Amino acid sequence: MISTTSRMMDTADKELLNLIQRDLPLVREPFAELGARIGLTDHDVIRRIEALKRTKVIRQMSAIFDTRVLGYESSLVASKIPPEHLKEGAKAINSHPGVSHNYERDNEFNLWYTVAVPPDSRLGLEGTVEVLHRISGAEKTRILPTLKLFKIGVTLDMKEGATARKEAPAYGENDRQAADRNITEEDKAAIRILQEDLPLTPRPFDLWAEQAGMEPAELLDRARDLKARKIMRRFAAVLYHRKAGFRANAMGVWKVPKERVDEVGMKFAGYQAVSHCYERPTYEDWPYSIFSMVHGRSKDECEAVLKAMSEESGITEYDSLYSTREYKKTRVRYFTPEMEAWERLYAGVLR
Repeated sequence: MISTTSRMMDTADKELLNLIQRDLPLVREPFAELGARIGLTDHDVIRRIEALKRTKVIRQMSAIFDTRVLGYESSLVASKIPPEHLKEGAKAINSHPGVSHNYERDNEFNLWYTVAVPPDSRLGLEGTVEVLHRISGAEKTRILPTLKLFKIGVTLDMKEGATARKEAPAYGENDRQAADRNITEEDKAAIRILQEDLPLTPRPFDLWAEQAGMEPAELLDRARDLKARKIMRRFAAVLYHRKAGFRANAMGVWKVPKERVDEVGMKFAGYQAVSHCYERPTYEDWPYSIFSMVHGRSKDECEAVLKAMSEESGITEYDSLYSTREYKKTRVRYFTPEMEAWERLYAGVLR
């Protein structure tokens, strides 16, 4: 019997975590299929996942959608907030349902968050960020939307940690551009259920289908269709990085000549340890155009990867911003009423 309180991860746990971060099978008995790949029964897989969730290693298992493809506007935002007001400022920013990540980082811009707003937002992205700027007490705020996506997809290698190993990105700009943006009401109904946390039962999609008023085969067909149309990036697990042993995350920011942005971005996207790689706009007080997120078991691991990236590309003007506190990390919930309610509450701030 596997303890669900305090436990050490064994080789089977690590193999399982590596598998489910990349893709969970969209089949009626996904845990049986996973088990068959690593020599476990479906009940063994479920018990292990349950234990890893209770010990805060696995955060959630669900569909991961492309925010932009769903018609949402989104951006990374950098804010400079007086240190003595940082906690209150972060709390104010976290009040927005579309804020999914919010970190303190070791930089003049000390609070970094991502925010998404729906297609029917009355404030829009810029209006929303202006409200967040005001209610957080920020002295400066910079909107840093994605200009070009080179890679998105977190996979923490539970066996090797962060290395300079290369692999083909699972999802990038070509995938985003090829995605079908014709989202139907039937798609939205499937998205609402698929974005929830997968039930830990041998046939989890049966339970979801019943909740959604569908047959299991219909729900699975819709899920596979959303993936084929590149609306769903993948159906996978997301981990609590620190509990999984990845205690450092470095946001590598690079000063890259305009004519080399595509070349360098593609090089960086090929590093397995890089989970996100984007081109973003520059400002007079922010000259860095390429952002590459590296997760490692230590700061030294992250720095070794960044050094390899610098040596390969020849880009020597870069900085690494480490998170010193996590204020929020969650999934954006799509096509739900919470954002409209927030906008009704805060719309008057801009008057």
